[in-house]
Amino acid sequence: MKKIAFIGAGNMARAITIGLVNSGVAAKNIIVANPSSEKRLQLANEFGVQQTGDNIEAANVADIIVLCVKPHFICDVCQQLTSAIDISNKLFISVAAGTTVDQIQQALNCNAALVRVMPNTPSQLGLGMSGMFASKEVSTEQKAASDKLMSAVGKVIWLETEDKINDIIAVAGSAPAYFFLFMEAMEKQAQTLGFSIEESRMLVQQTALGAAQMVEHSSAPISTLRENVTSKGGTTFAALEQFRKDGIDKMVSNAMNAAITRAEEMAKKG
Repeated sequence: MKKIAFIGAGNMARAITIGLVNSGVAAKNIIVANPSSEKRLQLANEFGVQQTGDNIEAANVADIIVLCVKPHFICDVCQQLTSAIDISNKLFISVAAGTTVDQIQQALNCNAALVRVMPNTPSQLGLGMSGMFASKEVSTEQKAASDKLMSAVGKVIWLETEDKINDIIAVAGSAPAYFFLFMEAMEKQAQTLGFSIEESRMLVQQTALGAAQMVEHSSAPISTLRENVTSKGGTTFAALEQFRKDGIDKMVSNAMNAAITRAEEMAKKG
């Protein structure tokens, strides 16, 4: 059984760890490293995984090293690891936005097998959507292992080119916040209409959940689902026409392109 080390114990490391344990991966084959003890001890106590405050100790025993540190720390962590242990046969998986394969391999001082992953926060519930890109050094077996790892917390798609990671950020990585913003606006308006805070929250969240479930359980295009609840000249039609008048398509396009531009800027700075 492959041993997996998580460098960092934040929300994404926690989400993937829980997903792996729930999918049947033995907790003894997972080790979590984090300088502060609270988060790693919580994972160890709740799920029985191994834990340490030493990145090198964790990486040394692992076949797969999952880099779950903030982007501005990732190169320092990689340099720390490569200077202390033999990484030649290890698979690295990075969830750091804006840090490229080339940048990570340079920090590792070798052309290590590396998979870049762009997950999103619903991974914490096992409902994530991740885009994945493998460097040319990644073997078929390593690609399958990384696919299994991220499939434990949701769905995955593999990307042909690394630059598509930035598109994944716009379409899925940052996207939960788009929906939260829309739901927040609806919740505020519901309160303006006289519903209580609790009622407004319930109305918005249940409607959003139901709409998402309808998309998941139907093979029809999303446009058809929209049309099915839109009677010509009716209330829904009036609301959608106002959205169109206010330029919702352009607004969404501009926002997603802004996310891509920022991701490209982050990569250049890295």
